[in-house]
Amino acid sequence: MSELCPRGWLNEAIRRIEADYNRSADTHLIRLDLPRFPGITLYLKDESSHPTGSLKHRLARSLFLYALCNEWIGPETCVIEASSGSTAVSEAYFARMLGLRFIAVVPATTAPAKLDAIRFQGGEIHKVDDPRTVYDVAHRLAAETGGHYLDQFTYAERATDWRGNNNIAESIFAQMAEEEYPVPEWIVCGAGTGGTSATIGRYLRYQRYATRLCVADPVHSVFHRHYADRNATSLPEGCASRIEGIGRPRVEPSFIPGVIDRMIAVEDGDSIGAMRALSDRLGRRVGGSTGTNLVACAALIEEMAASGTSGSVVTLLCDGGDRYHTSYYDDAWLAQSGLAWQPAAERIAALLGL
Repeated sequence: MSELCPRGWLNEAIRRIEADYNRSADTHLIRLDLPRFPGITLYLKDESSHPTGSLKHRLARSLFLYALCNEWIGPETCVIEASSGSTAVSEAYFARMLGLRFIAVVPATTAPAKLDAIRFQGGEIHKVDDPRTVYDVAHRLAAETGGHYLDQFTYAERATDWRGNNNIAESIFAQMAEEEYPVPEWIVCGAGTGGTSATIGRYLRYQRYATRLCVADPVHSVFHRHYADRNATSLPEGCASRIEGIGRPRVEPSFIPGVIDRMIAVEDGDSIGAMRALSDRLGRRVGGSTGTNLVACAALIEEMAASGTSGSVVTLLCDGGDRYHTSYYDDAWLAQSGLAWQPAAERIAALLGL
């Protein structure tokens, strides 16, 4: 055992994380009947109910356990992450649980409420003006502090056990077991690191389900371009999505296109409109990436209806909308940003029976 990570401290750190998991119930699966589409049902896996409010709570737990079991983190380690916000919120939560210093390297445009949430969990903020520099800055801070860069973009696809152990895919199928269409036609998710799509896609193949995986991607992201053409690996400077948490300017190591059956590119304004419509349907606010997922779901549902296919579609409610009250839920901010969201809001409202 190394001096960096004494066995007793390591055992206690893992125990704390596992105890926190045991205290947490599974996230809800919300059923939405669609009056205009009889025979087709939409489900939302509500990841906003995690202790840190987003899907990234699962990833942060896995990344910490992976780093601990590799002895990359010890009792004096400063933990660093490059993040658009939500992953850092969750990682700050686990760092505080272990008594570790945590620094989040974030784009300067990150929603203020996310920065407040990182600080609330005990994390420190290091802003960068150019989002493309977050990786190099995180590496530099890790070297300067003698710390460890968790690097979600590299390790997301390998830190989670895709064969089971209550990963998100296994949870979805367990919760769908008593529904009339227990094996979904489609599962829809976004890609930020690519870890969630890798986990779901691998699990579908491992369990030999007929379910197909669709990844919804902001139009100003490289992932859908890379899916269509493996030579496309980065976006030109200045091309960036306004939807936080998903879409990237470069292909991340954790993005595994081979396990994806389809990708749908979504305009930022459409994501916001769908987010707004779903918030009206649920009576509470959801985040922008959930809107991106919903736009892709709408396209798939309309195709199923046109072909006479009955079945279920499952997607992720990635996080709540309170973190975006000064952006996506601020009409003045949207108008200034030039995002035309109202037409999509009307279309998705009709889909949801509003």
